[in-house]
Amino acid sequence: MTDSPLRPMMRRDRASAALGMRVEVDEPGRAVVSMTVREDMLNGFDITHGGLVFALADTAFAIVCNEDENVTVAAGADITFLTSTREGQVLTATGTRRARNGRTGLYDITVTDETGDVVAEFRGRSVTTNRPVPEERS
Repeated sequence: MTDSPLRPMMRRDRASAALGMRVEVDEPGRAVVSMTVREDMLNGFDITHGGLVFALADTAFAIVCNEDENVTVAAGADITFLTSTREGQVLTATGTRRARNGRTGLYDITVTDETGDVVAEFRGRSVTTNRPVPEERS
């Protein structure tokens, strides 16, 4: 994660931290998260495992759809992979709110590599719940 102050949701996100994700932008309607591809993130073809590209996009989605005190989760998401990446490359997921109405929302996340080439396009659908925000761990 980044050294800048993170919202409690991201301070508790152990999965994103384990993958070395860094929150670059966290503002209403927009989020940017980056990750450097490590050797242990490669599949059997020595390219970035698609599930980890999805995880990066999903983290940006989680940030951008949780812009208030309500717990918002994924109702569904899909991803289109456009090009492969390799160890050492830096992937950046940029998420934007497309629409939010009542308890539902629609968000687009574009994953690019360090040259700006589009690696994947992700579309997430959210639902706001009545769940309480978990307590901070000490």
